[in-house]
Amino acid sequence: MARETPKPPEIQTSAHLPLFNKWSPWLVPLFVLANIIMFIITMFLNNCLKNSPSCIGASFLGRFSFQPLKENPLLGPSASTLERMGALQATKVVYGHQGWRLLTCIWLHAGVFHLLANMLGLLFIGIRLEQEFGFIRIGLLYIISGFGGSLMSALFIQSSISVGASGALFGLLGGMLSELLTNWTIYANKLAALSTLLMVIVINLAVGVLPHVDNFAHIGGFVSGFLLGFVFLIRPQFGWVRQATLPSRYNNNSTNNTGPSKHKHKVYQYVLWTIAVILLTVWFIVGLIMLFRGYNANDHCSWCHYLTCVPTRKWSCKSSYSNCLSTQVENQLNLTCEGSGKTRSYILSNSTDYQIKELCQQFCR
Repeated sequence: MARETPKPPEIQTSAHLPLFNKWSPWLVPLFVLANIIMFIITMFLNNCLKNSPSCIGASFLGRFSFQPLKENPLLGPSASTLERMGALQATKVVYGHQGWRLLTCIWLHAGVFHLLANMLGLLFIGIRLEQEFGFIRIGLLYIISGFGGSLMSALFIQSSISVGASGALFGLLGGMLSELLTNWTIYANKLAALSTLLMVIVINLAVGVLPHVDNFAHIGGFVSGFLLGFVFLIRPQFGWVRQATLPSRYNNNSTNNTGPSKHKHKVYQYVLWTIAVILLTVWFIVGLIMLFRGYNANDHCSWCHYLTCVPTRKWSCKSSYSNCLSTQVENQLNLTCEGSGKTRSYILSNSTDYQIKELCQQFCR
């Protein structure tokens, strides 16, 4: 994702009103460390020297050397290693009952460039948010948004693997947007802050239409984070904060207690909170039901594939896996790759859809 990150908008304050508490961020740096450690473990298990005749950096990196650029231009491991480590693959989630891949994939990265871009974005965005709202709310926002991104990716991309923290990062951007909207009255320079944030979001989503970028994970994470922001990032209004803090600071001076009692939140904040919880619950329930019933969301949306890749003369949007045709004759399964026309026969009786998809991906890769 692009590295441009918006500066947090300035909060309006008064002479007697304390600023919101600042938290010391530790969870976001821990997330960054966890992602780096997972990449090191992945490269150790990948062991390019053992499995590939030509590895990048073999002379000084040893078993940590990278796969050939033709196989992985991001300087990283092979697709099979990422798959073993827990990459998202819809067929394994649905037919292999490996739902845990919806979460493990957000801690894996396809290469050094992929890891560097995501971790820089996480540090710039995540630390600011953790300072403002604390580790619990930002941690939940990050994890749940990542899950939402994986869910949408699995519904639309069922012929290849997907890894990366981009969905969770877009969740943080979505949370920043909804936080600005739900706490609209306390910010100065509202329109400038909103326009800057929207520009950053549009630029990052636009990058997602390039090939080999999972924009469905970006969109799913952004939508999930946007809804979660109304739930986790709501702030109390200043009138309530003034009532709760000033009497004790000024020895219960009666002049500070005049006027009607203030509510902690405004009515529109409660309304947005309720709508967000309902929409988020419906989205996760319906999405999971569709996924585990084997639905392919592309069958119900003929144009949605353009959201993740727009084909041009300079690049193709074809998946790294080819589709294949299968025929079963008694105990013999015949596969034909649609892209290359290659054929192969397997001795396999009563083959399941899961077995066919696994063999197809191995043979037609």
